[in-house]
Amino acid sequence: MNEKGHPGPGIAGRVAAAFIDSKLTPLVVVASILLGVAAVFLLPREEEPQIKVPMIDVMVAMPGSNAKEVEERVTRPMERLIWEIPGVEYVYSTSRDSESLVIVRFKVGEDPDVSLGKLTEKLRSYFDRIPMGASMPLVKPRSIDDVPILALTFHSDRYDHLTLRRVAAQVEEEVKAVNLVAGTQLIGGSHRQIRVLVDPVKLAARRLTLADLAPMLQQSNRQFRAGGLTTDGTEVLIETGAFLTNIEDVGNVVAGVFDGRPVYLREIAEIRDDGEEPSQYVMHGAGPAGGGAGPMEPAVTLTVAKRPGANAISVATEVLEKVDSLKGRIIPRDIDVSITRHYGETAAEKSNELLLHMGIAVVSVAILIWLSLGWRESGIVGIAIPATLALTLLVFYLHGFTLNRITLFALIFSIGILVDDAIVVVENIVRHFHLPESKGRPWSKIAVEAVGEVGNPTILATFAVIAAVLPMAFVGGLMGPYMRPIPIGA
Repeated sequence: MNEKGHPGPGIAGRVAAAFIDSKLTPLVVVASILLGVAAVFLLPREEEPQIKVPMIDVMVAMPGSNAKEVEERVTRPMERLIWEIPGVEYVYSTSRDSESLVIVRFKVGEDPDVSLGKLTEKLRSYFDRIPMGASMPLVKPRSIDDVPILALTFHSDRYDHLTLRRVAAQVEEEVKAVNLVAGTQLIGGSHRQIRVLVDPVKLAARRLTLADLAPMLQQSNRQFRAGGLTTDGTEVLIETGAFLTNIEDVGNVVAGVFDGRPVYLREIAEIRDDGEEPSQYVMHGAGPAGGGAGPMEPAVTLTVAKRPGANAISVATEVLEKVDSLKGRIIPRDIDVSITRHYGETAAEKSNELLLHMGIAVVSVAILIWLSLGWRESGIVGIAIPATLALTLLVFYLHGFTLNRITLFALIFSIGILVDDAIVVVENIVRHFHLPESKGRPWSKIAVEAVGEVGNPTILATFAVIAAVLPMAFVGGLMGPYMRPIPIGA
């Protein structure tokens, strides 16, 4: 209590007194809002939070062995070896005829690169124990970012699967050059294949066998460096041979010699330039949402995955712009390109929707305070809440979070805490302004006393809420990354 009988300001009152007379207060508020706005644009947007769960496939081939032999000689010893690696949580294995697949899953939060290094080093140290006939282990990491964010389907009623795949393959090479694209994959279509259909009668008439043809084709389909010539400071590289590129090249291959003259492959075989037998088919047609079932067209799908930490929206936008620039140049006009998956678009829609709802919540609170307390009090709350939320967004950015449904839920959850505190403090300030003993006194001192009166209990209540949600920051397993933004946002 001071000499006039008013309670002491307390911690909250002293903080309010420091800011109420400071000329830096408006700058701090403006800077907080600007930093928050910048964080909104810098934060990558996704539907779900990024979870680091290192998963690695280890594949070993053992030709000629049955599944039981593969399991006993390859899979089980490799499992025991992998369990010795620190950080391994699960090991899944599959043994088939001639091959073994072991999937290693490390604990959530383990660094993927470090985990890959530990596994590779462990397997390398036991290379001398690999059974006879087994191949070296093929190690292939997997992550959540391997899931495609974009799928483009090339379809047309005028082209077959082979032509569509050729076009899609050229587009794939262009898309790989886009910044932050981690990988691409083509689904469907037929690979180009030059088939040689040998006529056995013509082959026998020239005293040749199939065993004679294979080495000749292999030797003709090679190109290697034969040396170099240096003159006047300039080196000219000399290469011999060439790869077979079309039917004419294959037909001109000398298969052997008969009756003193060369036998060309075109003389004893039919050569076709067409696609191999496809292992999977992709067809495109309009369903009910597209105006009814229409004719199915041959199609090839190109999927695109982004790098870890990249913004799905910006990567997808750049890829689509690149594909649009290729139309009429690489992509014929009569080949349609349909977007069959757009993860960036769905992430943008959901994050924008949550941001809109958060804005509606702030405006609704400000209107309610305006109707009950006044427009000045409403303005104070309307500034305090966005400034605090903006700083929370900055904290999310510094922690490496993304803007997803969980982080936005944390922001909406924190609005409840902010609104409670702001209403209690502002209402008490208004009440003090209307007290008879406050007449003639400076409003700044009245506000400091009002804040000091309810500030400390309000702070304690806020810390009680934080203490209730703080254990969520230490949740382990797959739920940890989902829960962690909530206590940090609070």
